[in-house]
Amino acid sequence: MMTVVAILIFIVFAPLVGGLVAGLDRKISARMQSRVGPPVLQPFYDVLKLWHKENVVVRRSQNFYIQFFFLFMVFTGALFFAGYDLLLVIFSFTLASIFLVLAAYKASSPYSAIGAARELIQLTASEPMILLAAVGFYMVTGSFYVSDIFRHPVPPLLYLPGVFAGFLCVLPVKLRKSPFDLSTSHHAHQEVVKGITTEFSGRALALIEVAHWYETAMLLGFVALFAGRLWWVAAILVPVVYFLEVLADNTTARMKWQLTMESVWAATVVLGLGNAIVLRLIL
Repeated sequence: MMTVVAILIFIVFAPLVGGLVAGLDRKISARMQSRVGPPVLQPFYDVLKLWHKENVVVRRSQNFYIQFFFLFMVFTGALFFAGYDLLLVIFSFTLASIFLVLAAYKASSPYSAIGAARELIQLTASEPMILLAAVGFYMVTGSFYVSDIFRHPVPPLLYLPGVFAGFLCVLPVKLRKSPFDLSTSHHAHQEVVKGITTEFSGRALALIEVAHWYETAMLLGFVALFAGRLWWVAAILVPVVYFLEVLADNTTARMKWQLTMESVWAATVVLGLGNAIVLRLIL
């Protein structure tokens, strides 16, 4: 019964949280650039406006893939907050991104094709670190289940500082923020052509944006996982981490894909794998 309640709470409240975070992101970014910025609720206004716009597509099947991208992103977050196997969550998360890539390729646009290729590069760069984080949680708690990790009395962060630092390096990739926003960006000052989302409009683009809100809520939950059962640590950790991501987004330039791969994989090997090896030797 509690599992069903957790899933329903996520489905209902995750887009609200994700939309508010997106609005705060824009507001904080504007203040960092000495601008007033849009209202905090502006992302909700944008999605409502997109939902009522004409849905213009190059090929009808591209929206089919977007619908599956949205459904799998919701499914991924539901699995996570219901406390299921973290490996299953990661595989579902990757599958959702694959559907977005397929939708971009189906549009047959050079801009969206480049965006799709860069999205695949980002997946290749980030997935090893996320899997290493799951392995690290298992080494500390003895379980891959999210519910067991959240109930662990000692914050996994104490055992996994390197894994946490590596995950922070990967987080801009998943949030599509500088310096790793290769495939697309959510800020107009960084992007004229929107990369992977160039050929989407109307309800399809609205679904992509709402799916990103679900994705943001799930990723922030992943950050909270490092705090274990100490909810007050998570309450401090999550906003601090997101503020640092916004700060990096506004103070760094986009890297080339080669440097992105080298940077993220270096962080994965040195911080993530190094932490796992040391933890294995100690335990």
